[in-house]
Amino acid sequence: MADAKAKITLEQTGSPIGRPAAQRATLIGLGLNKMRRRSSIEDTPAVRGMIAKVAHLVRIVEGE
Repeated sequence: MADAKAKITLEQTGSPIGRPAAQRATLIGLGLNKMRRRSSIEDTPAVRGMIAKVAHLVRIVEGE
């Protein structure tokens, strides 16, 4: 297999303060917990669903 698993890099842009517990838990599941932190994780349908759940709090970093 020449193809490595695709990675996606996320940066947290919004604060979890005042957000529902489920959204805070989703950020932790994505490896984020503080503003401007970045996390590089495997690009899977499950991860894409988690990103969609907190799309207003994260952004996908291009080119990394």
